[in-house]
Amino acid sequence: MAEGRRRTVRDLRRGNRALVLQRLYFDGPLSRQELGPATGLSSGSISNVVSELVGEGLLEEAGVVDSDGGRPRTLLRVAPGSGLLIGIDIGETRVRVELFDLSLTELARVERPLAQHGYDVERILSHVRTAVADVLRDGDADPGRLLGVGVGVPGLIEHSASDGAIVHGQTIGWSAVPLEQLLRRVVEIPAEVPLFIDNGAKALGQAEMWLGGGRGAASAAVALIGSGVGACVMHAATPDESARTDALEWGHTVVHIRGRRCRCGSLGCLEAYVGAEALRERWREAGGPLPAEADDEWALGALLAVAYPAQGTGDPAALALLAASRTTIELGRLGADAVTVGAATLPLSAFMTRGGTRLLGG
Repeated sequence: MAEGRRRTVRDLRRGNRALVLQRLYFDGPLSRQELGPATGLSSGSISNVVSELVGEGLLEEAGVVDSDGGRPRTLLRVAPGSGLLIGIDIGETRVRVELFDLSLTELARVERPLAQHGYDVERILSHVRTAVADVLRDGDADPGRLLGVGVGVPGLIEHSASDGAIVHGQTIGWSAVPLEQLLRRVVEIPAEVPLFIDNGAKALGQAEMWLGGGRGAASAAVALIGSGVGACVMHAATPDESARTDALEWGHTVVHIRGRRCRCGSLGCLEAYVGAEALRERWREAGGPLPAEADDEWALGALLAVAYPAQGTGDPAALALLAASRTTIELGRLGADAVTVGAATLPLSAFMTRGGTRLLGG
C-alpha cells in the first residue's frame, strides 16, 4: 500500500509547477525571489520551473521593480492568453455560456432563455451546443486552445466511470440524466478537452472564494438564491490537503412545519419562503406593484430596488419581506456571472493542479 503512495520525480515536478502557477495566479505578479518564500521551494527549483513555464508560454513578464541596493527584479504572472476556458450556467431561467482567457476575463457570451420551455433535456443540449459554437466564433477562438469546459447545473451530481457526470435534479424534473455523455455527443469541441460538471451553487462558491466575498477566508457558506435555493460550504486549501467543497440541498430543508407549499410538493421548505418565485408571490400578497407577466428574476430585482433604493428610505413591506433577524447577509461580489465564472474555475483549477499540463493524462 505504501508503494502506491510513493511520489515519483514526475509527481514532484508537477507539484512544483502547480505551486508556482497557483501562487502567481492568486498573489502575482511576483519576482523569482518572492516565489521562494511563497512556495517553500529552493531557488534552484524556482529557476527550473519558471524557465519551463516561460518556455511553454504559460508565464510572462509583468514589469520590473527596484530591489534594495541590487539589480531590478523582473515580475512574472500567468499569461492570460496562454489558454481558453468555457463556463456554462444551466440555470432555472436561462442557459448562459461565456468564453474566458486564463485571467477569467470575458471574451464572449451567449444567453438562451428557458422560461417558455422549461427543463427539456434535448432543448438544453441544443442551447448549449449552439451557444458554445457562438462564443468560439464571436471570440475568434481556436477550440484547440481550450483547457476545459465547466458546467454548473441544479441538482446533485453523481460521477460514473462509464457515463461521467450524472445529474439528479428533483425540482427540474431530471432523474439520472447522463449529462456529460450527452454533451460529449453534441458539443463540437476536441475530444481531448475535458468537461467538468458540478452543482451550480458549488461552482458559484468556488468563484466567490477565489475572486469574491470569500477570498482569504478559511471557510465560508455561500448561498445561491434564484428560482431555487442552493448552498455550499467551502473550505480553503491547506498545505496538507486540497480545497474541499460540500454542496447542500439547502432549499428543501423544512423550516416551517405545515408551512407554505414548495414546488417540490413538500410543505415548509426554505425555498418556499426565500426562492425567487416565493418572494415574488409573497411580494404580490403584500400588495407590492408587480406586473402579472413578470418573471422571477425581474420580480426579485424589482423587490430589491424598492427595498433598497439609491436614495431615500426603502418600502417597509419590502424590507420586512427581506429581513433576516438572526443572520447577517453579505451580497456576493461577482454578480449574475458568478456561476459561469465558477464553472470556468473548475477546469482552471484542474489545469493548475496538473502543473499546467493541458491534458488529463499529461
